[in-house]
Amino acid sequence: MEEIDNSDARQELSARHEGSTRQTILTLFKTKGQLNAGELAKQLQITEMAVRRHLSTLERDGLIRPTLVRQAMGRPTHKYGLTDKAEYLFPRNYHSLALDLLEELAEDPEQAILVDRMFEGRKRKLLERYASRMEGKSLKEKVSELAVIQNDGGYMVKLEDGEDGLVLHEYNCPIAQVANLYQQACQCELTLFEQLLGTSVERTECLAKGGGKCSYLIAGTK
Repeated sequence: MEEIDNSDARQELSARHEGSTRQTILTLFKTKGQLNAGELAKQLQITEMAVRRHLSTLERDGLIRPTLVRQAMGRPTHKYGLTDKAEYLFPRNYHSLALDLLEELAEDPEQAILVDRMFEGRKRKLLERYASRMEGKSLKEKVSELAVIQNDGGYMVKLEDGEDGLVLHEYNCPIAQVANLYQQACQCELTLFEQLLGTSVERTECLAKGGGKCSYLIAGTK
């Protein structure tokens, strides 16, 4: 479960700005820091009016924000810079770092137990984060809320009425590179679901074990 902030939105934004003048503007902000419209117009060799149209679109998408900068001489000017949301449009390699750190621990017999503790700690934090969203809800309402949580984390969830009760399907795993090597990730997710829902949960299919999706049968929902 995670954390990840809306992967579908990031892909849509990336596709919208890929290879465009706006992508070039984002790259300039990334490499040169804050710039105003006039500075961007010189860099791009287009009119300042055209630059402002692009800036308006980027600001509307939440990718840049203006800052009023006072100058030694003349009127203050608005300079623009990237938001945290824009940073997701640039290459990131978090999963490799996570795998390297986990491998380093797993290879040391004296430290290997820390891998289990790390996954257990992650599960505990997620439980603390989401437990309040389950308060006062029926079991079926909790399952629906869990689906929302997982969808927000990029798991591409679909709920289905099965013969034995509700089945929660996850068609994507944002931490697949980790889960494929460390089954603790899958076990902690299963335990987390049980603790959030307050009922037993059975995993009937698993992406990390070659399945086409992760599927969970929720007890007590028939």
